[in-house]
Amino acid sequence: MSHHHDRKPPGLSRRGFLQTGAGMAAWEAVAQGQEVTTAPESTMLPGGKPVRLSEHLFVFRDTCNVYLVRNGTEALLIDFGSGRLMDLAPSLGISKIGWILHTHHHRDQAQGDHKAVTERIPIAVPAHERHLFEDAENFWRNRRINHLYAVRNDFMTLTRNVPTARPLEDYETFRWGPYEFFVLPTPGHTIGSVTLIATIDGKTVAFSGDLIAAPGKVQTLHDLQYTYAGMEGVDFSVYSLTRLAERNPEIVCPSHGEPMPDPIPGIKELIGKLSDWYDYWRGPTMIVRNRPIVMSPHLVAHHLAVSSFYAIISDSGKALFLDYGSASNMSFLVFKDWPDVHDRMRFLEHGIDTLRAQHGLKSIDVVMPSHTHDDHINGIPHLTRHHGTKVWCYENMKEILENPRGRNIGCILPDAIAVERTFRDRETFRWEEFEFTVAHSPGHTEYQMALFATIDGTRVAFTGDAFFNTPANPDDGLRHNLIYRNDVYSDSHMKSLRNILDFEPNVIAPGHGRPFLLNRTDLALFENR
Repeated sequence: MSHHHDRKPPGLSRRGFLQTGAGMAAWEAVAQGQEVTTAPESTMLPGGKPVRLSEHLFVFRDTCNVYLVRNGTEALLIDFGSGRLMDLAPSLGISKIGWILHTHHHRDQAQGDHKAVTERIPIAVPAHERHLFEDAENFWRNRRINHLYAVRNDFMTLTRNVPTARPLEDYETFRWGPYEFFVLPTPGHTIGSVTLIATIDGKTVAFSGDLIAAPGKVQTLHDLQYTYAGMEGVDFSVYSLTRLAERNPEIVCPSHGEPMPDPIPGIKELIGKLSDWYDYWRGPTMIVRNRPIVMSPHLVAHHLAVSSFYAIISDSGKALFLDYGSASNMSFLVFKDWPDVHDRMRFLEHGIDTLRAQHGLKSIDVVMPSHTHDDHINGIPHLTRHHGTKVWCYENMKEILENPRGRNIGCILPDAIAVERTFRDRETFRWEEFEFTVAHSPGHTEYQMALFATIDGTRVAFTGDAFFNTPANPDDGLRHNLIYRNDVYSDSHMKSLRNILDFEPNVIAPGHGRPFLLNRTDLALFENR
């Protein structure tokens, strides 16, 4: 008796079946200078014609909505679908397609890209999904298919490589003709998704990919689960929708569904539904709900980020930040495991709007890393690039920050960070109305400092990852951890302890968790261990 439980074609591995089944119209990728091989035309070409939304904006309903922005006889496309619009563009008086911009990497957005490559049309893609265009074949060679606990929908990745002309970097602006497209990072439907925001025909238009499909609705809920029983994409979608609403778009143009005029009520409805769904599953605190602790009028602690970061805000409105890492533990863990070997983890801005609105922040003048680990510094390139922030550090960090690939040590951010000023052990300096002392504080890593200051009458020690308290088990006292591949020596933690004994702070502001009052008994127990 014949059984047909396995329906994959004979002779194909499971991986090969997934790849072939995922894209029956797979093409040969074309690199410049190579012979062009044209893929067979699909027998299911979309019908219909482009629909005018405003004088210079059209939509064509393909495997996804493809949007055409017109500038004279030239056009820019948002996503590409099957590529059918390229054939219909001349009917609109378009003689040249200048660019294709993608909101994310899924095949419904990009399955026709081989046609654009054949015609030498440049393609720009989200920076954190570029590898899923240019290196798609290698993705399929290495995609785990057994013991599958990473369940994010990258099975919708293209099956052949597509060369791209440039990345769409988060928080940057893509300029084309009279138009400027702001690249807003909007993870959710995929980890690397972006929303492109531009003023077209006098209105603020947001091309949102699959972030939202209709008022209060997403296209697919399952795409918001990245790991087994996880709710990561829901958390990220709420963050992304909140950031999008803050931009006050007048029209939202989704990849599936109808363009949405007056979109804010529908965005807020979706935020509410996703938040309720997240709360039902009792996940960790969502990014948008992270609230800082006001330690004193000039000192604010953000303890719910992946690493605690501290804002010292002067009377002038300038701020000095101690560390600036990922928005949450979840965002750090997801983005850490997502990039290819050439990329860095994605960063989402957080905390700054609250500091502006509630604590008088006007500018971020300086950021000082407590140590060189990526969970504490992966937002520093964002600060330098978008806020003009200067980087100051303890002297032995400079080499690693400026040349991160020069040493084989753990937890290093690949971005080079230019350092403006360094400090020696026990050096004192003034910034605005505050006086600080820097002390070398090894143990967790050789490349760590402690920073001591009196702020609003309280002596505070910013200690990075040198010490942690254990509120759940107070008898455990202070504790520490070791990263051995960070040049740790047998007496390293004792040096950090001596710093505390010498400066006698009232409060410890650690690199993770809430600030806590110093307990002399705990110090003595730690010293005697």
